[in-house]
Amino acid sequence: MRPAKRPPPDRVAADRVAAERAVEVTIGAVGARGDGLAELDGTRLFVPLTVPGDRVRVRPGESRGDGVRAELLEVLEPGPGRGTPACRHFGTCGGCTLQHLDDAAYAAWKLEAVHAALARAGLEGVPVAPLARTAPGGRRRARFAALKRGKRVWLGFNERASHRLVDLEVCPVLAPRLAALLPPLRAALAAVLPDGGACDVVAADPEGGIDLLLVGPRRLARAARERLTALGAEHGIARLSWQPDDRGVPEPVAHLRPVTVRFAGVPVVPPPGGFLQASAAGEAALTAAVLDAVGDGARRVADLFAGIGTFAIPLAQRSSVHAVEGDGAAVAALARAAGGLRLTTERRDLFANPLTAKELARFDAVVFDPPRAGAAAQAAELAAGKVPLVVAVSCNPATFARDARTLADGGYALRRVYPVDQFLWSAHLELVGVFARR
Repeated sequence: MRPAKRPPPDRVAADRVAAERAVEVTIGAVGARGDGLAELDGTRLFVPLTVPGDRVRVRPGESRGDGVRAELLEVLEPGPGRGTPACRHFGTCGGCTLQHLDDAAYAAWKLEAVHAALARAGLEGVPVAPLARTAPGGRRRARFAALKRGKRVWLGFNERASHRLVDLEVCPVLAPRLAALLPPLRAALAAVLPDGGACDVVAADPEGGIDLLLVGPRRLARAARERLTALGAEHGIARLSWQPDDRGVPEPVAHLRPVTVRFAGVPVVPPPGGFLQASAAGEAALTAAVLDAVGDGARRVADLFAGIGTFAIPLAQRSSVHAVEGDGAAVAALARAAGGLRLTTERRDLFANPLTAKELARFDAVVFDPPRAGAAAQAAELAAGKVPLVVAVSCNPATFARDARTLADGGYALRRVYPVDQFLWSAHLELVGVFARR
């Protein structure tokens, strides 16, 4: 029997150095991305899967922003607030980052994230409403990645800080119908994807049944279309569409039943893969906050980044609303649903061509709900204008705070913030901010 080969000397040295670099630290807080924060010789360490008070052994790694990533090797002494993760994939799957916090610590961290973002923008002391929370099993929209190797298909989310896929078996975040779809969808993709092929799957669970959009593969042969149609018929999929890449136009594969979402009772047919709030409970909380902020006194309201009408339609039942959105398919869907409402639509790229202060002057209130990047250009025009009331909706506290600072510098006072947690166990958080002219 041959003796095992010894590693080359440089590898032995590297392993010894790596072992020597392992250090013990105590976690002081959880940062904005959900990593624990510790200090080592004046350097900030970002340690995933830790809670304040944890005494841990870690190995510092590469630089990240104003600190250094560190690999968690061992929890030597757990801190208060540590809980039991709800999912077997937690720690590997990058979909959730905070399942290791117990419920009280998790809720407190979400609220602290709001106050910290406001403080960084110099907006301390703003009243913050109680956290509106969504329950497990409420996520009705998700984007999965799929990859085929040999006869096996991996289907799920990326690992934390990696392009490797976690092959999901369970997911306590997903709506039950989406979670139940994973095994048959994986089997269907095994027949659709070539070896080495990949695609993304945008899945939503509106009225009528599941709505699926495959983004990739580059071509979809007739046999693949037939297999997908059979999947739809067997597993309650209402509509199945395909496009070759993110820039493509969705092409119908199977439309077995009507797909509908309702806003204030008004049915809207969303475009394939179109934006939908992540959960019905989160949507209800956001809509309630927006309607409460705008009130009954605003006769003319602009809804910017309006999507398919999440806020525009409820607002149009009490005010005259002009809805502006850059996505043509979303604008068309909203326009088709707007009959009988005091609602007009406009397609416009609000990043490149925001409504100007002059154009905004005719409105009594403006609601804007941009993507995670925020609305820097539009916030600047609002700050230069004189709209009495502005309601900002955001899924990113950092860009919310930046845009809030712009509005504050332009003469607005941030009266109240409503936090909504519909991205369960993640570092993401929705906010609604109410701004009034001083």
